[in-house]
Amino acid sequence: MEERKLELQAVAKVNLGLDVLRRREDGYHELRMIMQSIRLHDRITLERMDSAGITLQTNLGDLPVDEGNLAYRAAKLLMEECRVGEGLRIGLEKHIPVAAGLAGGSSDAAAVLVGVNRMFALGFSQEELMARAVKIGADVPYCVMRGTALAEGIGDRLTVLPDAPDLHVVLAKPPIAVSTAFVYGNLKADKLAVHPDIDAQVQAIRAGDARRMAELMGNVLETVTIPACPVIAQIKERMLRAGALNAMMSGSGPTVFGLFEEEEKARRSYEELSRGDLAGNVFLTGFFHNREKG
Repeated sequence: MEERKLELQAVAKVNLGLDVLRRREDGYHELRMIMQSIRLHDRITLERMDSAGITLQTNLGDLPVDEGNLAYRAAKLLMEECRVGEGLRIGLEKHIPVAAGLAGGSSDAAAVLVGVNRMFALGFSQEELMARAVKIGADVPYCVMRGTALAEGIGDRLTVLPDAPDLHVVLAKPPIAVSTAFVYGNLKADKLAVHPDIDAQVQAIRAGDARRMAELMGNVLETVTIPACPVIAQIKERMLRAGALNAMMSGSGPTVFGLFEEEEKARRSYEELSRGDLAGNVFLTGFFHNREKG
């Protein structure tokens, strides 16, 4: 059944582990990552319009509202392929920080793919949507799937994992910008001294062992980003002092997240970072699992 209006959540992600195996001949990097959705989310409204075309409105004035926005490109991709004659209005209410290592743009695109498929009754399965999602960006197929997953290749080869053990998550994004191209361009993938044990972390998740899962966290991109942005290491140290099981940069940064067993410790860390000057955006959230609505 076709619907006139839909409201969706586009949830952020963190990387519980991120390893780079090598630089490929095509210029991309061979990755092994554990991806985890969190409850921090953007709100997306889709509304069918009688006249053809796509319009996008957002609460952030500096965001593109054309093909420079992944959400717009996602709608265009499906609507052109399926020759949808009607128009679409996209409302994008951003809460996930932009360019933060949290896949906000990719998640917006994924939510639009899911919503357009449903709104216009296009009939694509989740797997078919994921096959199209990779044309928009490497993280978009995962964001269609969500939950806990092992990502390999350029991040597009996905293996569903059991739900990671529930923990409280504190996110802190320092008021700096980090270019993903800069991080990967300066990574010496063949000279990394330490690699996170992704296989052991997968085993810890399967066993429901939160402490072991956190202990095994590692992100090789920190070898580039922390020397360039020492504030990342300072935020990690603050979270660990506050009682985090572990703290790490997500993706190519600059956002840092800490995992806490106890809500009280998480809240104290959130309040301390909110009062300080290390981070411009601070959030207290938790893991998002696919059994949840949204």
